[in-house]
Amino acid sequence: MVACLAFAEEFRTARLARILVIRLGALGDFVLSFGPFAAIRARHPGAEITLLTTAPFADLARAAPWFDRVVIDARPDWWNLPGLLYLARDLRRFHRVYDLQTSARSSRYFRLAGRPPWSGIAPGCSLPHANPARDGMHTLERQREQLAMAGITAFPPPDLSWLAGTIALPPRPYALLVPGAAPHRPRKRWPAARFGELAALLNARGLTPVVLGTATEAPLAATIAAACPAAIDLTGRTSLPDIASLARAAALAVGNDTGPMHLAAAVGCPSIVLFSADSDPALTAPRGPDGSWPVVLRSPDLADLPVPRVAGALP
Repeated sequence: MVACLAFAEEFRTARLARILVIRLGALGDFVLSFGPFAAIRARHPGAEITLLTTAPFADLARAAPWFDRVVIDARPDWWNLPGLLYLARDLRRFHRVYDLQTSARSSRYFRLAGRPPWSGIAPGCSLPHANPARDGMHTLERQREQLAMAGITAFPPPDLSWLAGTIALPPRPYALLVPGAAPHRPRKRWPAARFGELAALLNARGLTPVVLGTATEAPLAATIAAACPAAIDLTGRTSLPDIASLARAAALAVGNDTGPMHLAAAVGCPSIVLFSADSDPALTAPRGPDGSWPVVLRSPDLADLPVPRVAGALP
């Protein structure tokens, strides 16, 4: 009887033609979902899989091998009836939904979608992540457990060979420095002057420091270059695939808890990630392609984190 039920579920799942995956969030959260994305595709090889995401990740998702269609969440206000009707019409075409965002907003989409088979935490959904301790789990383990409860149990390391940029790599050996973080969370940043001191130490060891970040973080790179003129400033000059390519060839990466460090760890770059009290590495730390952890250094206030402690963690 058990074997018959398992076969029936396998047959029913194989016939799912249209599947929706919901993942919004920040870059680090998106990167931590690479493994679940790949697992969903492997479980439903013949399905049309659509990703509902936000604009910053649309191009990255379209380049990935896991999705046939990428839709940007318009986030209509709840008083915007035409916008809600348009969203509901699109949501109601799917035979199953994997809500990896599991926010209050994405859970409300369950009702708009007409209550299809739904993996997530929406009240009344048919494939709930029924673990009351889920909010205390790291994103990687939490999403794996959620999918396991929905019938997906195989999680091989995702193939990220598609994640490659066109940037010319600096002469090796080099080390990546990521001094920025979300502008609205300045406490997540180790002082740029400390990165400058570390850059000088790396250069003395024969590693050229390469500074990554957005164009608005160019002043941080300038502070680092003042302490280490050999440092290469690539702020504002790299796409997300470029960052992945740079990380694959780097000897190591050191940076704050921010998206580029997630990319570096995901492609296997030895990484040292700096955490303040503003975020908890037990929940959100970058992870390697096999799920391995980077070196994590914590200080309630990163201004109190001394350079020798970071230097002591270098491989």
